[in-house]
Amino acid sequence: MLASMAATMTRVEAIRNHALAALDRIRWLTPLLGRLAVGLLFMSTGWGKAHDIPKVTHFFETLGIPAPGLNAVVVAYSELIGGTLLVLGLFTRLATIPLIVSMTVAILTAKLGDLHGLFDLVGFDEFTYLVVLVMIAVIGPGAASLDHLLCKKLGWRER
Repeated sequence: MLASMAATMTRVEAIRNHALAALDRIRWLTPLLGRLAVGLLFMSTGWGKAHDIPKVTHFFETLGIPAPGLNAVVVAYSELIGGTLLVLGLFTRLATIPLIVSMTVAILTAKLGDLHGLFDLVGFDEFTYLVVLVMIAVIGPGAASLDHLLCKKLGWRER
């Protein structure tokens, strides 16, 4: 019986190792998918905001955001440019910073009235985007990025 259990465990370990090796081969895909998901979203929302600044300004006024006209422009172009940089994987970690700030402010202003607990928070789209942005900031843009190519070209070590 012990020999049978040992043989089963050996097979389980072999399957595990095979699965982990397969996942390692597509590791590059995960940061790319995260960058594309939030990058394309922010490109789209930034484009829309940049082309209707008066509407965004009015919305910011209703939220009590200071200097709503200036902040509407800053948010619009942060989203448009930051989203584009995420899609390209260029200056990726830097591009996440204004977007992280924007999502934090969105939660603390536009969503605050709907926030009654942890489950409300994790249900907000803005929180999901915030988490993905933080993950990208921490793990980096991945191999399928212009940052990766730039580091390679300059002989810099990636982290």
